[in-house]
This record gives sequence, structure tokens and C-alpha cells, in this order.
Amino acid sequence: MSDIQRFGVTRRWSDAVIHGGVAYFVEVADDPQQDMRGQVSQILNQIDGRLTLVGSDRTRLLQVLIYVADLADGPVLNSLWDEWVPEGHAPARACIQVGISPGYLVEMVITAAVIT
Repeated sequence: MSDIQRFGVTRRWSDAVIHGGVAYFVEVADDPQQDMRGQVSQILNQIDGRLTLVGSDRTRLLQVLIYVADLADGPVLNSLWDEWVPEGHAPARACIQVGISPGYLVEMVITAAVIT
């Protein structure tokens, strides 16, 4: 059994957790005052940074669960997503409409293989 690594640990959550060569983390926009395009752009940039932190990259994404406040924002999300995900390396993905904390329009749950 491999060790569990935790990054940015608080009482309530860790910024990222690695176990068995797989990284798990969640991203929300640092600035929830932005519109959907701004929040998605922020989150995709944050994912890039977190992937680097855990020793991974976009080509190693396994699954991304996307929670949105309004599915009507799907075209904006998909446009930015399609530009961001490397061709031939799309992860399994689901997009679900849910209630999110006020001001937040999107939240992403990421699972990625770690480069060993």
C-alpha cells in the first residue's frame, strides 16, 4: 500500500491528495465575482498549477466532474474546455447542474494520474 500525500491541509479539506499514483483535487474560482467565462478560465489555470504541484499534466487527466449553477452556461464551458484539453487526451467527464455557494458558477472535481 502506498503512502497518502496531502497538500494544503486544513481542518475541513486538503488542496490535493495523492494515493496509489492518482491525484484528487477540487477547484473553484479564486475570484467568484467573474462571469462564467472568467470563472472557468480561472479554474482551468488553477488546474494547470495544481497538476504541476502533484507531478502531473493535462494529458494525465482521468476524470473531471463539473458542477455548474446553470446548465445554460454549458456552451461557454465547452468552448473553453475544448481549447484547453489536449487532443486525444480527453478525460471521462460529467457536467451536472447543482446548487453551489453564492457567487460561484462552477466547481470541478479532478482525478489525474501522477507521473512516476
